[in-house]
Amino acid sequence: MDTEIRNIAILGSTGSIGTQTLDIIAEYPHKFRATVLTARKNWQLLAQQARKFMPLVVVITDETCYAPLKEALADLPIKVKLGAEAIDEVVTLPEVDVVVTAMVGYSGLMPTIAAIKAGKTIALANKETLVVAGELITSMLRESKSEIIPVDSEHSAIFQCLVGEKTSQARKILLTASGGPFRRLKAEELENVTVKDALNHPNWSMGAKVTIDSASMMNKGFEMIEARWLFGCPPENIEIVVHPQSIVHSMVEFIDGSIKAQLGVPDMHLPIRYALGYPERLPSHHQTLALSQYANLTFEAPDYKKFPLLGYAFEAISKGGNMPCILNAANEKAVAAFLNGRIKFTDMARLVHYTMEKTPYISSPNLATLVATNKEALKIADEWLAKNTSR
Repeated sequence: MDTEIRNIAILGSTGSIGTQTLDIIAEYPHKFRATVLTARKNWQLLAQQARKFMPLVVVITDETCYAPLKEALADLPIKVKLGAEAIDEVVTLPEVDVVVTAMVGYSGLMPTIAAIKAGKTIALANKETLVVAGELITSMLRESKSEIIPVDSEHSAIFQCLVGEKTSQARKILLTASGGPFRRLKAEELENVTVKDALNHPNWSMGAKVTIDSASMMNKGFEMIEARWLFGCPPENIEIVVHPQSIVHSMVEFIDGSIKAQLGVPDMHLPIRYALGYPERLPSHHQTLALSQYANLTFEAPDYKKFPLLGYAFEAISKGGNMPCILNAANEKAVAAFLNGRIKFTDMARLVHYTMEKTPYISSPNLATLVATNKEALKIADEWLAKNTSR
């Protein structure tokens, strides 16, 4: 058994995935060490984490938070760095073995690329990386000793179902979705839902952005695109299945007609633990699944008319090129506008559709093109907001 301690860099350590990753590190101090911690602006929590886990380096990306963070850690031998470029640098440190990419949105792309170039193992929780640049990332992985272990519960489930199998014998991926808080509402009722309503997820505790994406089912669209690249599966062979109980985390159907599923309680500690420990399974004293408590596990098809963003995700990956990047940029802008009260829940789909139509399409983008596309799509989304909101 491998007893060597793995040094972990957690990008986004103050968020939902980041804090739960630190739970796992604390649970297995003989196996893991938090070597790098980063955050966007929550310097107080980052400072608390640094005092507890004593990393080599911490990074804060918000300039206004740098001075108070540095002062809070002045008595400790911990390096304090500022900015996105610093994150790109610290993931390449020789002291880092595994990079947990728990940053939200487009911001996770560049650090992931830096980690791949440095040959690090990546525990991927930032789905936007593969949405924006899946083809580029896949190509880079073929030329690197780096590997990606998925952290999302659905992709962890698929990964586990494929261990020991020939991927060529997998016929279909069945990607499960809870359906979110609005599964039972009629389409017209979505016009008046509030931010509070959308943040009230029935099964999972997540950050605000991911929770809104779950409510709109864009999250499942992103996960479909992510699965397409992680597992080399054409989008037409990925089926979205609404499973309200969130016990079956996803399934794989094989060419002989058999289906393998991974089940567990809806708790992100499980897939995080699996990703950090892989290929070893680590013993846990956390809550386990008691099937007797779930007399009914149900499955149904998603409503693409009620949740148009899910359909836009399929359109984007089918068209390819820079279209998924456009989709992601528009959605980031839409979610922020909804959370800030500028637009209605149903306006998010209208904004995304407009941006997909108006942003120039490029069939074979490189990294520079994707960076430019993201900037242009955000600009076009802002134009829609300027025309359709009062502020």
